[in-house]
Amino acid sequence: MVRKPVDTERVQQLYRELLIALGENPDREGLADTPRRAAAWWTEFLNHDPGTLDTTFANDNSHDGLVVLRGIDAWSLCEHHLLPFRLTVTIAYIPGTRVLGLSKLVRQLHAHTHALQVQERITTDLAHALAKAAGTDDVAVLAEGEHLCMSMRGVKAPEVRTLTSCRLGRTADDPTVTTLFGRLALPSPR
Repeated sequence: MVRKPVDTERVQQLYRELLIALGENPDREGLADTPRRAAAWWTEFLNHDPGTLDTTFANDNSHDGLVVLRGIDAWSLCEHHLLPFRLTVTIAYIPGTRVLGLSKLVRQLHAHTHALQVQERITTDLAHALAKAAGTDDVAVLAEGEHLCMSMRGVKAPEVRTLTSCRLGRTADDPTVTTLFGRLALPSPR
């Protein structure tokens, strides 16, 4: 997805106006530089460059089981409320002729979270992007999220977690693989 770059100057102006609309003095100490800092944050977050996403290495068929990364933390922004949500993600795939560099799994996640998003879309789009990069349909993603739009406002339900998953290929069809993924995807006791 290609998006327009953030208009940092305009965002800074809008934050100044927001502070005034909230009954604050944007020139007082403590707030004087807030519009610039807030605009810089939006620019940094939304213009994030995840780096190379598809580095693979030959799989000499010595590994035909699941590769699992779990406990990957990432932040995104709810497109409905513009509030953050934190995800803890488990990614699994069965390599074909190529294996993905492990950092690419995390980079792919960040490529999908640095946007105005919903958890369901991140989970599905990430699974499909990893399948394409790895050259295999045998990919599964499980995301557990805490959404500040539920914790801080509205229902005010902190500690509630939303689980989403997308399983493709054998991770969805093969009972042995689905059972193994289910056990491996559970969070480790901290």
